[in-house]
Amino acid sequence: MMLDSKVPSGPIADKWTKHKNTINVVGPANKRNIDIIVVGTGLAGGSASASLAEMGYNVKAFCYQDSPRRAHSIAAQGGINAAKNYQNDGDSIYRLFYDTVKGGDYRAREANVYRLAEVSVNIIDQCVAQGVPFARDYGGLLDNRSFGGVLVSRTFYARGQTGQQLLLGAYSAMNRQIAKGKIKMYNRHEMVELVKVDGKARGIISRNLVTGEIERHSAHAVVIASGGYGNVFFLSTNAMGSNVTASWKIHKNGAFFANPCYTQIHPTCVPRSGEHQSKLTLMSESLRNDGRIWVPKNQEDAELVRQKKLKPTDISEEDRDYYLERRYPAFGNLVPRDVASRAAKERCDAGFGVNSTGEAVYLDFSSAIERYGKEKALILGISNPSSQKIIELGEAVVSQKYGNLFQMYEQIVAENPYQTPMMIYPAVHYTMGGVWVDYNLMTTIPGCYCIGEANFSDHGANRLGASALMQGLADGYFVLPYTIGDYLSHDIRTGPISTDSKEFSKAEERVKETLDKMLNIKGEKTVDYFHKKLGKIMWEYAGMARNKEGLDYAIQEIKNIRKEFWTNVKIPGSQNEMNKELEKAGRVADFLELGELFAKDALERTESAGGHFREESQTPEGEALRNDTDFAFTSAWEYIGEPSDAILHKEHLEFNDIELKQRSYK
Repeated sequence: MMLDSKVPSGPIADKWTKHKNTINVVGPANKRNIDIIVVGTGLAGGSASASLAEMGYNVKAFCYQDSPRRAHSIAAQGGINAAKNYQNDGDSIYRLFYDTVKGGDYRAREANVYRLAEVSVNIIDQCVAQGVPFARDYGGLLDNRSFGGVLVSRTFYARGQTGQQLLLGAYSAMNRQIAKGKIKMYNRHEMVELVKVDGKARGIISRNLVTGEIERHSAHAVVIASGGYGNVFFLSTNAMGSNVTASWKIHKNGAFFANPCYTQIHPTCVPRSGEHQSKLTLMSESLRNDGRIWVPKNQEDAELVRQKKLKPTDISEEDRDYYLERRYPAFGNLVPRDVASRAAKERCDAGFGVNSTGEAVYLDFSSAIERYGKEKALILGISNPSSQKIIELGEAVVSQKYGNLFQMYEQIVAENPYQTPMMIYPAVHYTMGGVWVDYNLMTTIPGCYCIGEANFSDHGANRLGASALMQGLADGYFVLPYTIGDYLSHDIRTGPISTDSKEFSKAEERVKETLDKMLNIKGEKTVDYFHKKLGKIMWEYAGMARNKEGLDYAIQEIKNIRKEFWTNVKIPGSQNEMNKELEKAGRVADFLELGELFAKDALERTESAGGHFREESQTPEGEALRNDTDFAFTSAWEYIGEPSDAILHKEHLEFNDIELKQRSYK
C-alpha cells in the first residue's frame, strides 16, 4: 500500500499558505457543538488544548500526572529554534529547513519540515506575548545561542529551563480556558484504549489512576500528544512515567507506526553509575557552545584517570585529544547529536574512556572561562588582571549562562564542574519515530490525530537540538488548529457522541479483561525486572550500533521476555484502587511489543541513517552510510497481531528542493 501524505501541490514555499486558504473551516457557532479529546498535556498537547478551546471547541484534556505542569516537556533545557535571524548571521526559513532535513540525514518529509521552519518565527512571538522570560542581550533584545548541526545562532532560551518556561506559558493559556469551562481537565487519568465508531476515532477509555475506575469519554476527534517511547530502553533521560501506551493503543486499532528504529542518543548526559539507577540525567546541548569535548591522547593516561591516580587538570594541552574538533573542523563540538554520540562511543570503545566504567568523556569549560574572564576584565577596565581574577570573572559569566546546569551536575556527581571538567556519555533521549501522520497530522485512522514527539514527522533519522520544543509548539499552536477543522467541518450536524454504544462497551470490556488477566498471573517477578531486562537487550543490540546478528537475537529475546512477563509477573493489589504496579505493568506490556517492532524495523533497514547505525553500512571513516536507492522511504508498520507479523507500508520521500547527498560536517 502506498501511503497518501496529502502534501499540497505547488512550490514548497507556498504549500502551507495555499493549503490553509483552501481547506474547510468550522464556523464559530458550530465549534461550540464539537468535542475534541487531547491525550497528553506537554508542549504539544497543552498548546493544542489551549488553542482549540480558544477557537471555541469543547476540549477534554487527559494527563496521567497530577497536573499538566508535570509533563516531561518541563525537563527540556537548552532552547527552541526559530528562523528569526536576530543575530544577522545569515539565517532564514530556507536555512532552518535545509539544516533540519540534512540533520535528519535526508529521511524526513520535505513539505512538513518547510512548514515547521515557516511557523517557527510565529512561535517566539506567541511565547513572548505569554510572558515567557527568554534570555535577552545587553540591549534588551532576545538573545540566541548555537546548537549542533548548524552554523548560525537561532536558539532562543531561558537559561537551562526553557522547557519549563514554555510549558508554564502553555499551561497558563490552558488555565484560562479551564476557568471558562472550555477545557475539561482530567488529571491522573490514563488513556488505555481508543474507541472507533464506523471506522472513525470517536473516544477513549481511560483509567482513573486514583480510584482505578474505568471511564468512557466520547468526542468527534481524538488527538494523541503523549510524547516519545525512549523508556523502551529502561534507562533514558525521559521521566520514569513516560510511555508509549497511548500511541500503541491507536497503533493496535489501525494507526500505522513509522520508523520505530529512529531513536536519538544524546551525547551529553551524566554517565551511568551502576545497576541501581532508574533513569539518566541530561546535560543540555547548549553546554557544547562553550564546553570542549576531549579524552586523553594516551591510553596510559586514561587508565590512570580511571584508577583516580591522575586528575584531568594534570593532563597538558598537547596530551589531550579534542576529537570532535580534530574530525569535524567546520562544526567542531557542535556536530549533530548522532555524530557526537558515535564519536564518543568510538573513543571509549578504543580504551580512552575516563570514568570508572570507562564510559565517559570530558566536557571542559576552562577555555571558555579564561576567554570570558579576559573579555570581562577589558569591559571593566582592569589592566593586567591576575589569573585568579580572570577565572573569577569568567566563572561568573559561565554561571550566568548555564548556572542551574552546573548546580545540577554538582548535585549528582559531587564534583565542581567549574574546577574539574564534566564527565558525559551518550544516553537515549528522543524518538524520531512514532505514529505515521499525513500533512494534516492525521493518522491512518480517520479523526485520530497525533502531534509532537508522539508522531514520526519532521526530524527524519536524527533530531537537531532545540527542535523538539519547536515541533511541539508548531503542531499545537499553528498547525493542528487549522487542519483539524477540515475534518470536523463534516461533523457539524453529528451531535454529541453517545458512550452507550456497543463500540464503547466492547472497548471497556477489552480493558477490564486485560487488567484482570495481569492481576491474576500472580507470578514471582516484579514489573521492573522485566522492564530492565528489556532495556538491557535494547541498549546492547538496538542502541548506538546495530547489526543483523544482534537484531535477530534481540527479536527472539524480546519474544521470550514477553512470554515470561505474561506467565510470571507479580502485581500486588487490585484493579479498583491506586495501583502503581498495575499502571507500570500496562506500560511495560506495550514496551515489550514495541521493542520487537523496533528491532524488526532496524533489521529491515540495512542502511545507516542518522540515529540508526548499521555496522554493515558505514564509510571508511566510520560515518553513517545511507542507501538512497533502496531506503529513501518512511517505514510505516500496520499491526495485524504479533509484532513479528506487522506489515510494512512505504511512503517514498521526494527531494525537490534539497539535493540528496551524503552528509558531511567536516
